[in-house]
Amino acid sequence: MGVKVIIGENGSGKSTILESIAVAYGFNAEGGTKNFNFTSRATHSDLSNYIKVVKGTKKPRTGFFLRAESFYNFASSVDDLDNEASFGPPIINSYGGRPLHEQSHGESFFAVFLNKFTGEGIYILDEPEAALSPSRQMSMLTRMHDLVKEGSQFIIATHSPIIMAYPQAVIYQIQEGFEQIGYKETEHYQVTQSFLNNTQKMLSILLE
Repeated sequence: MGVKVIIGENGSGKSTILESIAVAYGFNAEGGTKNFNFTSRATHSDLSNYIKVVKGTKKPRTGFFLRAESFYNFASSVDDLDNEASFGPPIINSYGGRPLHEQSHGESFFAVFLNKFTGEGIYILDEPEAALSPSRQMSMLTRMHDLVKEGSQFIIATHSPIIMAYPQAVIYQIQEGFEQIGYKETEHYQVTQSFLNNTQKMLSILLE
């Protein structure tokens, strides 16, 4: 399966589709591993009831649903669980050992990516670029490639031309339907390239 990328304009339904896939896989609608069941409000779509997960011969060993918009709630849930009496090691140890709320949004987001994601997993990411700088996004590609080589699968909704540039990614665009599209055919690539190659001209047009 490798890497599947879902793109589209704001409001096109990317996050709804991704969330529904995650719920169909058994993840909490607000993110985390399958062991998390926290909720701040029940807003997820019923679409997950109509999605059938087709399982291959090799079942994913682990997985994670990582979404930028509810990451704060996820980090709070980790804190709450660690504050409960337990004979086991602190949960935060598996996320790098440093409390997620004591890090910046980008640092904590990337800490989960580096420490919790392992081989033979299914990882569903909703707009990870919201928490990551361009250089961090490139670091994400490197780590993601290592995990793909170890048998992991990724499903990502993104606006980032950096993330969708992953060479083996299959890109699906939501625009009056659901269609596969090449990287250089995406508006994200074309608009970004045009702006960077003609910055002053584009600014003069936009700001006149």
